[in-house]
Amino acid sequence: MRLSHYLAVCDVASRRQAARLIDSGRVSINHQISKHTDRINLAETVTVLVDGKPILPVQDKQYWLYHKPVGIDCRLLADDPCSLLHVLPESPRLYPAGRLDKDSRGLLLLTNDGQLTQALMHSDYYHPKTYVVQVNKPISADFLLMMAQGVHYGDVHTRPCDIRSLSLAMDEDKFEIILTQGLNRQIRRMCQVLGYKVIDLLRTQLMDVCLDDLAEKTMRPVTAAELLSLNMSEQDS
Repeated sequence: MRLSHYLAVCDVASRRQAARLIDSGRVSINHQISKHTDRINLAETVTVLVDGKPILPVQDKQYWLYHKPVGIDCRLLADDPCSLLHVLPESPRLYPAGRLDKDSRGLLLLTNDGQLTQALMHSDYYHPKTYVVQVNKPISADFLLMMAQGVHYGDVHTRPCDIRSLSLAMDEDKFEIILTQGLNRQIRRMCQVLGYKVIDLLRTQLMDVCLDDLAEKTMRPVTAAELLSLNMSEQDS
């Protein structure tokens, strides 16, 4: 296995970042500064160091779905009692493939597959994510149209998206929206520009993987069919 690939599957860095580490002389194999052409034989015992520190060997890939509640921060901060880090098992190491802000809830993919995570999080790949949103007042046809066309805030103009009302005539404050961008607090900022405040935000789907009836604060393994759909998406990218 090429060294840059090995560093990626060990979750040290992406392949591109691993190449930069090798270029800068920060990676060694058996205490010799490594080159891009170096390869790792997984059947042999080798010592790979990055900045003088040993890296953990390749771990079996794990894929889990988690129903994040409001109040959990997806940043993995050991000193934050609200951090997702304190929810995750000690082994295997898992981290979220994408984030939900602290005030939002719903579907998170947890994995130690760095390559899949990079593919899913990269906005250039247009992977759809579906949300159900409740706002603080009735929505209008103009609101839905402007959200669908894209909203401008700061130096950002959001991509066109699919959106539809989920409300009954007497309760027109809920809609479903499918984004392919996933900017920080994007839905909240889009709504704010148009004069609305989000009071509940639930992610229900990541591509073909659905939250369904997974209970809040619980995890389950990704099924073989779900994993196949995620990996097919990575190949398309």
